[in-house]
Amino acid sequence: MRHAMAEAVVGDDVFQEDPTVNALQKRAAELFGKESALLVSSGTMGNLISVLVHCRERGSEAIVGDKCHIFKYEQGGISQFGGVHVKAIPTLADGTFLLEDIVTSIRTDDIHFPRTKVLCLENTHNGCGGKVLPLAYLDKVTAFARANGIPAIHMDGARIFNAAIALKVPVSRLVQNVDSVTFCLSKGLCAPVGSVIVGTASFVAEARRVRKALGGGMRQAGHLAAAGLVALEEMVDRLEEDHRRAHHFARSIAALQSPFFTADVTATHSNMVRIEFPTDHVTAEVFCKRVGSVTDAEERDLGQTFVVVRLFPVGKNAARAVICNNLTDADVQMAISKISYYADELKN
Repeated sequence: MRHAMAEAVVGDDVFQEDPTVNALQKRAAELFGKESALLVSSGTMGNLISVLVHCRERGSEAIVGDKCHIFKYEQGGISQFGGVHVKAIPTLADGTFLLEDIVTSIRTDDIHFPRTKVLCLENTHNGCGGKVLPLAYLDKVTAFARANGIPAIHMDGARIFNAAIALKVPVSRLVQNVDSVTFCLSKGLCAPVGSVIVGTASFVAEARRVRKALGGGMRQAGHLAAAGLVALEEMVDRLEEDHRRAHHFARSIAALQSPFFTADVTATHSNMVRIEFPTDHVTAEVFCKRVGSVTDAEERDLGQTFVVVRLFPVGKNAARAVICNNLTDADVQMAISKISYYADELKN
């Protein structure tokens, strides 16, 4: 990937003259079954641009889930920069919405109300532990949104290829009924930076204008796009290895049968594992701090073989583990051994 970046043929992407960026965008559009694509710096920028294009009219409203990345982790950007009003509806544990929650959130034509312009979905769902939205649900919710007059559907597909691998379908199948998608070239696909927006040619043309207004125009961006091309051509199929390791990690944590923490194996759909803490004896913050450090006793007991495990607390009672290309089977096993050591420590 670094070699491809160094050897990339570049031009000025602001004027659409960078051949490597153009090749990446063409390939992304082909894979997703859409007309066009646009390279942006991040998934957050991709979501922001997409919603702003769908909500060009002031007084627009976006329906989002209360656990989705757009709502929780993007600084309210669609409101901050676009004046878009947000209607947040409950997200179920599997990352889906109840259809009745969607329909009751659609605004009627009344001068007192904003106008519903877009429904935002997320797949896989980060806030729900990497859940994969079922195909049947995707077909149902998109058809329901159309039938009830929602003008557009956006998919936050930061990890959409993980969903495609888990369901064993082409990524185009997952997005065939949505108007726009943002997906990350980083994360599991291993590129150092970059995301891509896909949609119709007219949508992407408007997205390009918004990207420029946000300061997102890049010149010789082909060096980044070259990494993206390697990501799309060589890194997608290997996501299955991340999923396999994540399932092994979850099963191993559950098998410890600790009264203080566990992992829900059936809820592990992709490369994320959610560790839950059913008591107040050990909180997520305490757990993450402990496994992220090495005690004198641990160093003494294990000699030079000690490990730091980096997890992310998600509230008080849960933590998130993410498996990626940087981890081998041996690395995962060392992390399991570390957590097992801590489980024994808690017994004393």
